[in-house]
Amino acid sequence: MGLRGSGPAAGMDALPASAESSRAAAVADQLPDADQQTVMTVVTRTDGEKLTADDEQQVAHLRSALADATDGDELPPMPSEDGRADLVLAPIDTGAGDDAVDAKVADLREVAHGAVSGDLQVQLTGGPAVGSDIRGAFAGADFRLLIVTIAVVGVLLLLTYRSPVLWLLPLAVVGTADGVASAVTSRMGETFSLAFDAGVISVLVFGAGANYALLLISRYCEELHRSDDHRVALRRAWSETAPAVVASNVTVVLALLMLVLAVMPATRGLGIAAGVGLVIALLAVLFPLTALLAITGRRVFWPFVPRPAQSGADAGEAPSASGTGTDDAERGVFAAVARRVTARPVLSVIGTLAVLAVCATGLLGTRVGLSQSEQFASANESQTGFTAIAEHYGAGQSGPHLITVPTTDAEAVTTAAKDVPGIESVTESGTTPGGETVLSATGTAQPESPAADQEALALRDAVHGVTPDALVGGTSAQALDVHDDSMRDLLLTAPIILGVILVVLVMLLRALVAPLVLLAANLVSTLASIGLGLWVGRTLFDIPALDVTVPLLAFLFLAALGVDYTIFLTHRIRREAERFGTVHGTVRAVGSTGVVITSAGIVLAAVFAALGVLPLVVLGQLGLIVGLGVLVDTVLVRTVLVPALFSLIGDRMWWPRRLGGRADRRAR
Repeated sequence: MGLRGSGPAAGMDALPASAESSRAAAVADQLPDADQQTVMTVVTRTDGEKLTADDEQQVAHLRSALADATDGDELPPMPSEDGRADLVLAPIDTGAGDDAVDAKVADLREVAHGAVSGDLQVQLTGGPAVGSDIRGAFAGADFRLLIVTIAVVGVLLLLTYRSPVLWLLPLAVVGTADGVASAVTSRMGETFSLAFDAGVISVLVFGAGANYALLLISRYCEELHRSDDHRVALRRAWSETAPAVVASNVTVVLALLMLVLAVMPATRGLGIAAGVGLVIALLAVLFPLTALLAITGRRVFWPFVPRPAQSGADAGEAPSASGTGTDDAERGVFAAVARRVTARPVLSVIGTLAVLAVCATGLLGTRVGLSQSEQFASANESQTGFTAIAEHYGAGQSGPHLITVPTTDAEAVTTAAKDVPGIESVTESGTTPGGETVLSATGTAQPESPAADQEALALRDAVHGVTPDALVGGTSAQALDVHDDSMRDLLLTAPIILGVILVVLVMLLRALVAPLVLLAANLVSTLASIGLGLWVGRTLFDIPALDVTVPLLAFLFLAALGVDYTIFLTHRIRREAERFGTVHGTVRAVGSTGVVITSAGIVLAAVFAALGVLPLVVLGQLGLIVGLGVLVDTVLVRTVLVPALFSLIGDRMWWPRRLGGRADRRAR
């Protein structure tokens, strides 16, 4: 099970219907009692000792109470071999819908907890209970994420602009864009059967929208230092900003749309929905926000109002978001760093690549795939119940393998499955009207663990050897299929995404060398960021492995969003280089854009970090990796590595184009 988002209920790990585990589940759903699924109540003592005679009487009362609550037969005792646990099974009807299942699970839990007392404890788990716990964990989660995101963006914009009024404009516009994007993508999800996570869409809209607003307003502030007419300044700022913002948005949207080639339904849906959301964010900043700025004028910057007649020091003005005053492109921290970097480009490149290489070592030895008990950020009753069953009955009991086979081959397949290493028992669950027999194979490995994956693979080899019509499903086989399809999507779409980024950079810069160099820097930064995220996740948050859906999403967001800052910076470098030469122009460009790019990076990183409020480890991992990666990209790559590369290669960066400006000279 995964996160449920807009459109059809489907998790981030939802599989296509063509996957073997999906086909096996479809056959099993044809069983006459397919809507009757079992919940398991495991009973243990709080002190971990063996159950006493008095405890067994309470367990008997529990069996009777659950039978009455489900209108079913009372089942016999199922004590564990170590005598420290007993298991009570109860069937419930899952065909009435999620709300009915949630109500029934809550009712059974109330009955179970009320039927025992003293030193006994119960945990109700099983498939229906797991689904109910997931839905319960996400109840109100999107609202919490939205509130946290708004708070983060609001505080950072307030700190950036140091104005009690100005920050409200971009926040209101981007917040409205998020509402529009939510309505549009939800309708698209229903109309075109798209599955995606609405929370991730909100994060992207808020993060990208805030970045676009920062770039526009910072350039507007810069132009206000040069013009008495605020609308003339705004027109200049818009004309200078719009090409870079549009190019950035088009690049990210095209990269997202490449996800339509993925086989994972939620990946395809996320690509389409996120692309639509980012287009809405772009339009909101370029038009409604611009209109608001035209109406409010320069007074919206109060109390630090930028005026051309006075320097920032005389007027008591705060530094603008771009780090520029009348013309301080060569002053400030970022310009100073750029001068030092361009003075020693070889050392800067080697040093930066060494740091990135160290970060990338976090990828070494990383296990890909979270087991059943590792997928939630905090424990719930289903999870603790599975842990208790694994401890007292064997890990495989909580998630047996599912086998479907033509009834004529059932006996041979059963014999072959029993011979598979790790399989303890194979039992028949029933026969479908279409002549298929459904088998349940219980293994010894924890479901969705690497060992369980090997059991599923070995089962497939064994039963396919009997008949190619046999299918192996179940939770572990599903996890195996998710891993294979996710890796297939990564290997297919990642090169295409890089190709899209390269084409856009070539068209924007009208050069060949610079796009190739920048793409290489972007790729190195992405790998280092994923590695750093894994280091931090293991060290600080005890996250044991990388979820299988994270590599593609992290690569997409880091590569596509990282090129935002590449475009912002190189667009300015090109303009400055035409007047001052490549090296000197690079210093001026970094000095002019350093503060706004860093501010935008901090905003985007903080917004992605807000995904940590959601209860699934996969979303926390994604937020952590992308958040850290954006900081690495803005603080290290755009401030040190890119300027060093431009200084090292010089005017050859623009080949085959020649600069029309002055001869290059090194800034001092």
